[in-house]
Amino acid sequence: MSKVIAVANQKGGVGKTTSAVNIAACLGAKGKNTLLVDIDPQGNSTSGVGFDRRSLETTSYDILINGAKGQDAVLKTAFEKLSVIPSSADLAAAEIELADIPAREAVLKAALAPLRAAYDFIIIDCPPSLGLITTNALNAADSVLIPVQCEYYALEGLSQLMNTVQAVKRRYNDRLELEGVLLTMYDGRLNLTQQVVTEIKKYFPRKVFSTVIPRTVRLSEAPSYGQPILYYDRSNKGSLAYGALTDEILKKNR
Repeated sequence: MSKVIAVANQKGGVGKTTSAVNIAACLGAKGKNTLLVDIDPQGNSTSGVGFDRRSLETTSYDILINGAKGQDAVLKTAFEKLSVIPSSADLAAAEIELADIPAREAVLKAALAPLRAAYDFIIIDCPPSLGLITTNALNAADSVLIPVQCEYYALEGLSQLMNTVQAVKRRYNDRLELEGVLLTMYDGRLNLTQQVVTEIKKYFPRKVFSTVIPRTVRLSEAPSYGQPILYYDRSNKGSLAYGALTDEILKKNR
């Protein structure tokens, strides 16, 4: 039975998709059968593992809206033990369309249930919003991982996100827990970075991962080549950081 982790933050530009892609790729490289589920209408997780979402037949949109089975949307990537359920631009309208579907908050959970036996980990890349699609992800997940950028407004919106997590836990998914908070775009030379880290650790005591993700050019370049950083530049600081983070996740989930 797999562990399902939703990577969520309604604030854009915090390294959410970068983290989902690279954690999934590192888990695969460490021998874990891993499924990356892209439910972000921007589709950057899909392109980040080498697929052009404009040419795909079955996507996460079809699962959420058209009743497609989860297994019908799974694609094998070129990377070790990593598969993906791709996204579609049509997901932008799915928030409205989901409103008319019975048990609308549990569609993704039902679609992923038959797949759990086939994977060690399922990583869900959520949209940068707190609507019905993210609610579906949190309802389907065992835990939520929150990437937080090491910048001035880092804590902005986190209380709203945690309120949503608690509401989903209370109403739909009582096993949902916080996997951890991941500090991204870290630059240890800046005093502001240290202040932000201190604030976040105060806000989430004992829930912040030891590993921080540095800001690197190669990490930013990798998605444009359709590759996780591990395959684009194995020795890069970002690659080493995601490897260390994945070790933390595996240690926690033994």
